[in-house]
Amino acid sequence: MNRILIVEDVPALHEQYSYDLNRLGGYETVTAATGGEALRKVEEERFDCIILDLELPGVDGFEVLKTLQSDRIDVPVIVYTGTGNYDRCVRAVKLGAFSFIDKAEPIERVVREVENALERTRLRREVSSLRNRLGGETPLLGSSPVMNTLREKIARVAPVPSALLIVGESGSGKELVAREVHRLGRNGDGPFLAVNSAALPDNLVESELFGHERGAFTGADRLRKGAFEAASGGTLFLDEVGELPAAAQAKLLRVLEESTVTRVGSNRPISVETRVVAATNRDLDAEVDAKQFRRDLLYRLNVHQIRVPPLREHLDDVPELVEHFLTVTCERFHMRRKEIAPEVTADLARCRWEKNNVRELRNMVERLVIASDGDRIERRDIPDTFAAGAKKRALTAEGSFLERKKNAEKQIIEEALEQNQWHITRTAQALGLADHSSLHKIMKRHGIRNRRRSS
Repeated sequence: MNRILIVEDVPALHEQYSYDLNRLGGYETVTAATGGEALRKVEEERFDCIILDLELPGVDGFEVLKTLQSDRIDVPVIVYTGTGNYDRCVRAVKLGAFSFIDKAEPIERVVREVENALERTRLRREVSSLRNRLGGETPLLGSSPVMNTLREKIARVAPVPSALLIVGESGSGKELVAREVHRLGRNGDGPFLAVNSAALPDNLVESELFGHERGAFTGADRLRKGAFEAASGGTLFLDEVGELPAAAQAKLLRVLEESTVTRVGSNRPISVETRVVAATNRDLDAEVDAKQFRRDLLYRLNVHQIRVPPLREHLDDVPELVEHFLTVTCERFHMRRKEIAPEVTADLARCRWEKNNVRELRNMVERLVIASDGDRIERRDIPDTFAAGAKKRALTAEGSFLERKKNAEKQIIEEALEQNQWHITRTAQALGLADHSSLHKIMKRHGIRNRRRSS
């Protein structure tokens, strides 16, 4: 149900508006008698539209609009006046108001204006979400069985509003999966906000996620709504969630349990309707064992889990991805679209892309576009370092039977570890080994070390 804030200092008027908006539009309404009270309520609660009287005692309607604008509070405002002075209404529109009406207008007109404001907001957010998806690295491409299975998993969990944990290697497309979950979810037309937990400075993590009050700390010269409030009614994607410090983990757990946030410098809980989708390339079970991540938080985040396969598990999709990246790169650089020789695509499809998965492939295609002089990308355009690596892999495969057997065993173990996010016990079970110590012995024999832990 949409929530409307009615700001009017005459009790009889705001009571009538409240009654009629609920009766005709089915809206939940909240009232405020002054501009100051209205701003306090906007800070504490979520509203989908504001009906604002310009003639208010103390903080008038213009000051309310200026404050909403300066604090970047994104909510449509319909102003009205009983003076008949439309110059004042035009001034209000210049300050960000959606539209204006006269107090003499019938309530049906007011309801229509509210409907128009809500619809425009919905369309604007939908366009923004579409631009974000189209502006991303790539759509969720691929027709391999692996990718079809991934899409089936997404379709199954998307309508469920519970928290979701996406696991996978760096560059495998975890954010793309999160965006698809959002698009197919119940609030697909709501906001989608992505936050890279690893990129947040430790001293600003809580402020960025949960917001802060004016004066909460040095430099907090204005109120700031955090990511949870900004994403309310939609999805918050927390990438690299394993990087969150302990204090933020505790606060995140509380938000997930109570669906409320408390800004830094405040003790007032604020209700939010935000679906949390978290992602990590770490083994969070191991992080829990090492006391680096809260067990109760992992339990809350891991209600549902989707594993994004690395590119080497669906190399059949490389030609399709290459064609897409080729088109997008040429368009971005305002170049005529280039062709790519089949043998070049075949070379790319033979690579394991262990460093950065789909992102690494995208970067390689961009390098090839720039390196090629003509309208066709040939083998001679492939960087020497890439060609040398491919040759080295070929020579390794041509060794003796024992060498090839050893390499195959090592490859099987490494792939199984990657598929299970380097969780030793789970990998041992997947391989049918007696226990985790058996796997440790094989890893020691092949010199396999957890690259994630060492990096």
